[in-house]
Amino acid sequence: MPDPTEIVLTSCFIIALGLFTTTAITRKLLVRKTAVAPPFEVALDNAGSPYQTPVSNDLPPPLPAGKVPTWLYNPFDLLGLGAIFLVFFSLAIASVRTARTENLVLDPKALVFSIGFQFAIAGAVAFIVTRRTSLVEWLGLRWRSWPWVLLIAPGTVALMWLFFGILQATGYMKWMESLGVESVQDTVKLLQTSQDPLILGLMTIAAVLAAPVCEEIVFRGYFYPAARKFAGPWVAGICSALIFASAHGSLSALLPLFIFGCALVFIYEKTGSLWAPIAVHFCFNGATVLIQLIARAYHLPLNSVQ
Repeated sequence: MPDPTEIVLTSCFIIALGLFTTTAITRKLLVRKTAVAPPFEVALDNAGSPYQTPVSNDLPPPLPAGKVPTWLYNPFDLLGLGAIFLVFFSLAIASVRTARTENLVLDPKALVFSIGFQFAIAGAVAFIVTRRTSLVEWLGLRWRSWPWVLLIAPGTVALMWLFFGILQATGYMKWMESLGVESVQDTVKLLQTSQDPLILGLMTIAAVLAAPVCEEIVFRGYFYPAARKFAGPWVAGICSALIFASAHGSLSALLPLFIFGCALVFIYEKTGSLWAPIAVHFCFNGATVLIQLIARAYHLPLNSVQ
């Protein structure tokens, strides 16, 4: 059967867009419906009756959603969300089509361009937001409870490995292969097969440095809280994780990366600092690179959904 990767990834992007749009519009309409005329003012002098029951239209306080601030986002950020959506949708579909029609070659120039692009888009997002507040306040970088990351990062990676093990045991990879889908991402395959030290070095930099910093700034630092401003924490978390997973252009890694994206959103909300998801992402990618290099050095068979 034909590879369904492009159809599934396109559907995921459309689902994320539709879910966010529907929820944001619904929330906006509900706010307008609730915001009726000002409450009746009770006159306590001789001109009115003090026994008149006042009508209050005050909205109930919002439910607590975590420690990630959303006050600095405004309707202009809908354009930012749309731009990020279009960029990663285009890149994901382009990579799938390229891999399907020809052998995808990741040479040093392509890897340097990829690393530069990641820092460029993260820098553009940071430039927009730091016009309103400082980088430290925006991303919660003044995190006094940072020692917790020594438990959060390895604990999350261990849970993700457990999840991968469950997928493997339940035949997830065999199912992917039966659909004609590559079970290993191109970047991981490159770590397994390349003999060029420069390519291996650049791949390590891209996975261990560029991805944890840049992807967290874009997806958790900006996309999630901006989406939460308009659609609430649950929908924003699901949509950001779905786009994050789909942006990697791999059907076999879609489910694991979606769960990983949800975990990173949860960690960011609970800590209020981007240091925590960056550390988790760093440990996750670093462990993946280390395992792949050890496996190739000792000629160990290794199947991975990472």
